[in-house]
Order: sequence, then C-alpha cells, then structure tokens
Amino acid sequence: MNLKVYPQVFERQPDLIIEDGEGYQASVRALASELKEPLPIDLAQLIALEKLSPLVEKFHELRAAGRESIAIGQVSLSDSLLFTSIPQIWGVGLNFAAHANDLEAEQPPFPGSYSRPYSCVIPNGGAIKIPTQSSRVTAEGELGIVLGKAAKNVSADEAFDYILGFTTVIDMTAEDALRKNLRYIAWCKGFDAFCSVGPSLVLRDQEKHGDLGDISISTYRNDELISRNTVSAMKFNPAQILEYFSAGRTLPAGTVISTGTPGATVISPGDTVRAEVSGIGVLEHPVEAA
Repeated sequence: MNLKVYPQVFERQPDLIIEDGEGYQASVRALASELKEPLPIDLAQLIALEKLSPLVEKFHELRAAGRESIAIGQVSLSDSLLFTSIPQIWGVGLNFAAHANDLEAEQPPFPGSYSRPYSCVIPNGGAIKIPTQSSRVTAEGELGIVLGKAAKNVSADEAFDYILGFTTVIDMTAEDALRKNLRYIAWCKGFDAFCSVGPSLVLRDQEKHGDLGDISISTYRNDELISRNTVSAMKFNPAQILEYFSAGRTLPAGTVISTGTPGATVISPGDTVRAEVSGIGVLEHPVEAA
C-alpha cells in the first residue's frame, strides 16, 4: 500500500490529493482534466461512480512520464472531512479478546454487528460531544475497510476484489446502556459526533489478509496509550468480515466497515482522544459536553 487520498485546498479550491509513498502528489482536479472527463471533486461520489481507478491509472501514467509533482507545502489534515457521505457504516463488536474481556462478554461465534447513521460522523479535529443521556462514553480506535464497488454474497476468497482501501475510525459508545442490554447497541452508537473516519484513504494494491497482519491499531487518551494490538489478533479478519456483512444484502460502493478495537477508553469533557493505525492514518479529537 503506497497510495493515499485525502482532502486538501489546492490553488484556493477544494481538491483531493493523491500521494504515493515517495511523496509525489497530484491534484484530482488536474487528473480529471487530463482525462477530459467532468468528475466530481468528492471522494464519496468518485467511489460511488467507480471513477477513482481511472484517476489512479492517470496518476501512475503521469508519474512514469516525469510529470512534476505539485507542491502543497506541509500538509495539515486537521479539521478535514474525508467523506461528505457514506452510504452505509457497519461495525464489528468484540473482534479482539481483550475488548470482550473489558465488557465482561464472550466473543460470539460470528461477528457481532451494528450499523450507524452518517449523521454521527465528524471531521478530523472536530469535537466529540458527550450526550446528557449517557454517564459512561467510551472511544476506540479501529481499522476501517472501504468498499470500491457494490458487494453482495461475497466470499472471503473474493473479498479483496471489493475492498478499495483502508482508513482509520474512532468509534464511540454509550457503554452504560450497552452494559445493561446488548440489544441497545444501535442506540448506544447513534449519537451525533460518535464516529470519525479518515483523515485519508489508503488504497490497497495487491494486499490480501496476510499482508495486513502487522498493522497495529492504537488508542490514546491524553497522550497515554490505552490499547494496542495488530490485525493478526482479530478473531475475524477483514475478508471474513466482508463475507459476513455482504451475505444476503447489498453493500453499496463507499460502504465503511470498522473492524473492531483492541480496547476502549472512557472519555470525559476536557480529554483528547487519538487513534493511530500504522501506515494508514491518525485521528485526534477534543472531547466536550453536548
């Protein structure tokens, strides 16, 4: 994985930047112009239209031809929103044994699952709001997978043909209610400002599950490491997760599935929460009262 896509203002216009592992950068506006095709400068729409692949191909073509990299200076991804919309957001619960132990629960024989509305999503750097309806809110860093095309009844062997790339997710939970009854999980996850996705999308190349095993997922509160583990410790790997969620239902292109956390941290107003997924990205947020 060496290509990432992130939102940026370039030449005073909202844009998307594609960047490789050597720091070579190209503007999606410029790439769309090269293709002579009017394309939306919006990652969610590009994925839904399945138009990101030709832009990436043009990126590689211009790179190989010696086209000069753009210069955007030091990149800041704070206060940035990677996706203007996400058609479906799914999550896996209890995918790491340590987190199941935190909740005094057994790992289920199939991926524990929940969905949440896009209205939960905040930009990187935005404030996580603690609702008055909960007295114990937790935050957890997770690896997110992003689908590049619609998926239904996808087998684990086929899964990576549908996965466009990976991102970082911070997932919040009203844990006090969840501890009362696991049936409350949709309510526990659905508050405003209870999800963060980004700040960049890292495109997969030829990776399969075995290539992801060493990716680490870490959650920090006030710069203190709360939890860390690797993809290899997941009970259900990303391919198995996609097989499970796509069974009998259509997951549209652009769907994000968060794959579970090694451990959660209780958060309160005044805290700062950070999630780091190695090689993928870093999200950081202040915590405030709603």
